[in-house]
Formats: sequence, structure tokens, C-alpha cells
Amino acid sequence: MTPEMLFSICNGIALIGWILLLFLPRIKWVPGLITSAIIPALLALVYGYLILADLPGAEGGFGSLAAVYLLFGKPWLLLAAWIHYLAFDLFIGSWEVRDSRRLGISHFLVIPCLFLTFLLGPIGLLCYLI
Repeated sequence: MTPEMLFSICNGIALIGWILLLFLPRIKWVPGLITSAIIPALLALVYGYLILADLPGAEGGFGSLAAVYLLFGKPWLLLAAWIHYLAFDLFIGSWEVRDSRRLGISHFLVIPCLFLTFLLGPIGLLCYLI
């Protein structure tokens, strides 16, 4: 399997989670289990495998921007970083749906926040928090 193929598979899995959050948010197990635990855990397993397989001995590190750039210049580690974003952004989107339900916020008001969280992570979270 190539990094590009695994990239497409992981994106597809995450996209299923986002579609569930957007269109089936009132089904309790969607944001409570599927998109906050099962899908992120699946992505985390792939992430863990990539990190364990490719991080040891890799050039670069986390001590400077140049070191991070060098580290993620390797396709499999760049893919691991992307999967990290997929898992965490979906987890945050799930939290937004659960929290909005708890607070009685209309899902229609949360949808723009979900789109922003999907596309721009922290900006979507900031939008939700505001």
C-alpha cells in the first residue's frame, strides 16, 4: 500500500464520521461513540503503527521548525501527522455536538462550526466556543 492510498482510506473514514455528525447528530451513539471513540481509535491505530514503524531513526525532530520540517519530509510520517489531525478534529467535532446538545443549542447553529472544525480545526473550535 502506498502513502497516497492510505491517505485516501483514512480521509474516507474520517469523512464518514463528519457526515454522521452533520446529518445524524441526534442519534445518541453517533457523537457519543462512533465519532468520538470508534473512528478516532481506528485512526489512532493507523497513526500509532506509522509512528512506530517510521519515527525511529528518522531525521529531524520537534525542537525547531526546521527539525519538524525535516521530520515530516518523509511521506509516511507526513501521513501520520495528517491522520493525527483527522482523529483530533473529528473528536473535537463530536464534543461540539455533544456539548451543544447538553446546552440546548440548535444543531443548525453548530453546523457552521462543524464545517470550520472539519476544514480548519482550531478556528472551528473557536467559532463554537464563541
